[in-house]
Amino acid sequence: MHINTREEEIAFHDQTGYWLWEPATGLIMQTVAIPRAQVVLAAGHAKPDDTKLVLTAERGKTDYGICSTTFLDLAFRTDAYRIEVDFYDDGSWGYVSDTTLMVRGRDEPFLHRDHNRLKKIAEPDLNPWARIIRDKKAKSGA
Repeated sequence: MHINTREEEIAFHDQTGYWLWEPATGLIMQTVAIPRAQVVLAAGHAKPDDTKLVLTAERGKTDYGICSTTFLDLAFRTDAYRIEVDFYDDGSWGYVSDTTLMVRGRDEPFLHRDHNRLKKIAEPDLNPWARIIRDKKAKSGA
């Protein structure tokens, strides 16, 4: 994900990650990595028909937590992350993410809130590995 403002041509925030779901346990995980050298592994639980997901991560936890470089820990320490995702009947989905930061020079935590509602504009394409497998099966007649 690359985030730009209307005024800037380059991204001021960049992140990558994955969503994972274990159907047997209902565990759902989100991994997030940003180039400033921070990673988050957030977790929650969901059933197949759920219309809401809630995932959290906390600094200092060794299972579902937040890990940052020394610079970020000193200047913009991330203490907590929470994302709530809602799926709507029209096929759209929305999220609200809250990140709690301790910014150097401030006495109180800073709550950064991000939210959006997204609408699918096209059917998804298979990832490259799934396409290779599909094409090999088609060629072999399997």
